[in-house]
Amino acid sequence: MYVAIGSENPVKVTAVERVCAEAETTALGVDSGVPEQPRGRAETVRGATNRAEAALSATDADYGVGIEGGVAERDTPAGLWLIMWAAVTDGTTTHFGAGPSIRLPDPVAERLRDGEELGPVLDDELGREELGRQEGAIGVYTAGRVSRTDALTDAVAGAFGPFLR
Repeated sequence: MYVAIGSENPVKVTAVERVCAEAETTALGVDSGVPEQPRGRAETVRGATNRAEAALSATDADYGVGIEGGVAERDTPAGLWLIMWAAVTDGTTTHFGAGPSIRLPDPVAERLRDGEELGPVLDDELGREELGRQEGAIGVYTAGRVSRTDALTDAVAGAFGPFLR
């Protein structure tokens, strides 16, 4: 099996490689076609889909995988939530999987509502650099109990599952 990954982010690549341990993989920097900070489920899923399709079309892989993290407002329970979605396509069919979702703290949420992006906000709030290429927001807000790689692995496994069963 040959899998093309629509990102060169090491966390996303590792998540795919965990799910597809026996596969040959290629990581490609592709355009998500959505803003740097996707907002809402539809935009986040569209980014994952675009990445999967672009990765597949740029290679002769059997599958293309796209992963996108975003934020979404919810009424119940109220707040701005971190979301993550994966898409896997074979060029004919696309399946999706979601990772865990957590409510973002109000100070972070307010900055995002004002138009900032999550990665730079967290780097600023926590005095860090490139948190999104490390444990990510999920790692920070679960005190390391769930890493970004763990969360994205769950999303990828959910999306790949229908192809692998």
